[in-house]
Amino acid sequence: MKWMIEKQHQDMLVYDYLRQIKGFSSRLLKEVKYDRLLVNGKVVTVRRRLVAGDELEVLLPPEGRGASLQSEQLPLEIIYEDDDVLVVNKPAGIATLPSMNHKSGTIANRLLGYYDQHHLPYTVHIVTRLDADTSGLLLVAKHRYSHLLLFRDQQKGLINRRYQAIIEGQLSNKQGTIRLPIGRKSGSIIERTVVEDGKPAITHYQVLEIRNGYTNVGVNLETGRTHQIRVHFAHIGHPLLGDGLYGQKKQEIERHALHCSGLSFQHPITNELKTFHAEMPADMKQIIL
Repeated sequence: MKWMIEKQHQDMLVYDYLRQIKGFSSRLLKEVKYDRLLVNGKVVTVRRRLVAGDELEVLLPPEGRGASLQSEQLPLEIIYEDDDVLVVNKPAGIATLPSMNHKSGTIANRLLGYYDQHHLPYTVHIVTRLDADTSGLLLVAKHRYSHLLLFRDQQKGLINRRYQAIIEGQLSNKQGTIRLPIGRKSGSIIERTVVEDGKPAITHYQVLEIRNGYTNVGVNLETGRTHQIRVHFAHIGHPLLGDGLYGQKKQEIERHALHCSGLSFQHPITNELKTFHAEMPADMKQIIL
């Protein structure tokens, strides 16, 4: 990646410019400080002082892949891609990352297959993860620098995801906010529950339509706790349709009815606002049509 040095950054050390202006972590700087920094095409050290008009280039080092991450050339619906990020539309029933229950066929496996097919030297950097049965938009950083910047934005709540969920019953209010702390359920490594000493969790919702005794709600998360939407709606007596963990299985759908329909974020390199939408999948649509 390359940057043209502007007048206001005249006389800054390469180290300070990358750390303060471009947000490099100290760890990443250690990895690029030897033979991977170029000014006007010539290798320099982090102690080089910059001059307005200089072209600073950073060559990111190759990234290793974990032994558990296997490349598989399987279908992958990419709705946006550039040199730094990918946005993927994930089907329900596919895990984001490998686990004991999902050792292959995951989005991570498919990403590696895609990278290998196109001779891209990347490993997997998932920014916004989804449960296996949740469909919709996933944000992926291609390299460690974009991942670093997007992770920081995520920690600050600057990456916005919008969901659609179909819940059982009818809410008394057309819109509202659920503010209930969430923690791990005692005796379970998977389930979460509302507990007084849990982490703060805030869910905003708006009723979109009511059909056949079910409610289609639009959901925005102010926090991102594990299973937050599922736990919050189950706690107020309106579990997600098909949620066998926090409600009960239903014949109408084979998974919990949750879809990440919207994603917006500031591009880590260009600073442009990027916004994407993914239409509700057929298995959820047929319930509310």
